[in-house]
Amino acid sequence: MTLETTATTRNLAAFASGIRYEDLPQEVSERAKELFLDWVAATLAGKNARPVRALERFAETMGPPDGPCEILTSRRRTSPLFAALVNGGAAHVVEQDDVHSGALFHPGAVVFPAALAAAQEAGASGKDFLAAAVAGYETGVRVGRFLGPAHYKVFHTTGTAGTLAAAAAVGRLLGADEDTMLNALGSAGTQAAGLWEFMRDAADSKQLHTAKAAADGLLSAYLARDGFTGATRILEGEQGMAAGMSDGADPAKLVEGLGEKWAVLETSFKFHASCRHTHPAADALLKAMREHDLGAADVARVHARVHAAAIDVLGPVTDPRTIHQSKFSMGFVLALIARYGRAGVNEFTEESLHDPEVREFAGRVEMVFDREAEANTAETNRWVGIVEVETTNGEQIVSRVDIPKGDPGNELSREEIEEKARRLAAFQEAASSEEMNALIGRAWNMDREPSVRNLLPG
Repeated sequence: MTLETTATTRNLAAFASGIRYEDLPQEVSERAKELFLDWVAATLAGKNARPVRALERFAETMGPPDGPCEILTSRRRTSPLFAALVNGGAAHVVEQDDVHSGALFHPGAVVFPAALAAAQEAGASGKDFLAAAVAGYETGVRVGRFLGPAHYKVFHTTGTAGTLAAAAAVGRLLGADEDTMLNALGSAGTQAAGLWEFMRDAADSKQLHTAKAAADGLLSAYLARDGFTGATRILEGEQGMAAGMSDGADPAKLVEGLGEKWAVLETSFKFHASCRHTHPAADALLKAMREHDLGAADVARVHARVHAAAIDVLGPVTDPRTIHQSKFSMGFVLALIARYGRAGVNEFTEESLHDPEVREFAGRVEMVFDREAEANTAETNRWVGIVEVETTNGEQIVSRVDIPKGDPGNELSREEIEEKARRLAAFQEAASSEEMNALIGRAWNMDREPSVRNLLPG
C-alpha cells in the first residue's frame, strides 16, 4: 500500500482484511506465537483475582451454560462473547501482558481473547488464528499511534484502540472483505471507551476496559458479517474518534509502514509485573545497584527521569491502596527492586503493600520530567530509563538503560518466555506443569494445529 499523507479508516480496513498467513514473513508468524503464549500465561495468572471472579459470575449468569469457547481462568465453556469478555479482563490483572510503547497500547490483552473465542467457535486452524492476531495488532497499534499521546492523557488507549484491534482480528478470522471490515471498525469505534480516572480510586475499570474492548470488537465483527453497517470514517470523520478523543491525531500513522514494518515485531514483553512506564527506571535502578554493590539501605534518594506519559499515568498514584494500584506507583516498584532485586508477581503482595520498609523507600523516590527521555520516546518509540541515585554516603550515581528488558532489541528469549509462562501459570495454580508443557508445545507449533479448541482440560 502506498503511504498517504491523509489516510483513512478504509485504508486500514483494506490491509487488515487482506492479511494471509502465507504472506507473513516468518519472523512475524513466529513472534505471533511467542506473543500468544505470553498472553495465555498472563491470562492464567488472573485466576482468583476479584475483578475476574466478578466477570466470571456475570458470564455464568448471563451467558449459556456451555459452548465451544474456553474461559481460561475457570475452565468453563461458554459463547464467544463471554469467553472474550472474561479472558480479556483476566489478561490485564497482573500487569504482565505485552505492550507497544509507540502506540501506548497493550495489544495482546484485547486481540487474543477475541481472536481465540472466534477461532474456537468457528473451528479455525492455527494458521488462520495467527493471521487474525497479526491483523488485530496491525490495526490496534496504528490506531493508537494515530490518536497519539494527547488521547492517552485522558483515555486508556487499550480500551479505545483495542476495540478496533479486536474487531479487525475477528473480522479477519470470519473472512471479512474490505467493506465488511470497514463496517466492523465503524461499529467498534463508536463503542470505544476507557478513561484513566479509575487510577485515582484504585478501581477495577482497567480490567473492564480490556474485557469490553475484546467483547465489543468481537460483537462488531459478527454484526458486520451479517450486514450491520458502521461509520465508514470512524477514525478521521468530522465526528469520529480523532475529533472527539484527540487534539493531535496524525492520519499518516494509520498506514505508515503497512506490510513493511510489523507491529508484532515492535511489541515488548513485560519483564516486571507492573505498569510498563515503571520498567525503564526499574532496570536502570537495578543496574546501578548491581554495578555499585548497593543495598536498599545504601540509597538515600532516587530521581526517576521520565517521559510525560509516565507522569500522566503514574502521577495520580501517591499512596497505593491495593496490590494492583501499587503496580502503578513508581516509588513502590523501585522499592521492590531495591529490596528484592525484582518486581514480579510474587513480590506484589499484601505483605509488601503494608511493609513499612517498602513504604519508606517508596517515599525516597521522585519522578521528574526529563526532556531527553521525552525526545527519545518521540524519536525511537522506546522508553529510556534514567535514574539519579544519591547514596547515604553522599555519592551521586546516574544510571541509564536505553533498551529495557523485553523491548525489541532486548527481547525475552523463547526460554525466558517459557519460564515466564510457567511462573505465571503457577502463580494462582491455574495450570499444572504438565498442562503448560502441552500448551507450550501447541504454541510453538500453532501453524500446524488444525484447530485451537481445547487449550486446557475442562
